[in-house]
Amino acid sequence: MAKIANAHLRTCIQQVLEGSEEKKREFLETIELQIGLKNYDPQKDKRFAGNIKLPHIPRPKMRVCVLGDAFHCEKAGSLGLDHKNADGLKNFNKNKKLIKKFAKKYHAFLASESLIKQIPRLLGPGLNKAGKFPTLGQQQEDLS
Repeated sequence: MAKIANAHLRTCIQQVLEGSEEKKREFLETIELQIGLKNYDPQKDKRFAGNIKLPHIPRPKMRVCVLGDAFHCEKAGSLGLDHKNADGLKNFNKNKKLIKKFAKKYHAFLASESLIKQIPRLLGPGLNKAGKFPTLGQQQEDLS
């Protein structure tokens, strides 16, 4: 891999943006940028960790469901997010069709620490198969 000059990268991005203006498409266009790091093994080195808040929302209509205890469900309800507690998850009775339909309805799931251990037992492998296993949400974290 070679290093790319900053000016060259900017001109390439400008050309892509001009091309998108010339020929309007009926869908949201995106640009993907891959970065390779030398002498870095992601299996051994865990140097990078954290979240970055992007200036532009990548998915403005993203649907999130909170799977949590009473505290998180109350917070999610006040923010207008969909939420389910342990009893709501027990109602699925490991029914594969219902769980698949539930997983399709949302883009992502957040789970509280007390419930994340119980999810495989309550729902089975449905969320894992869909690639939407919940992200852990701490009590002190802000849900918005």
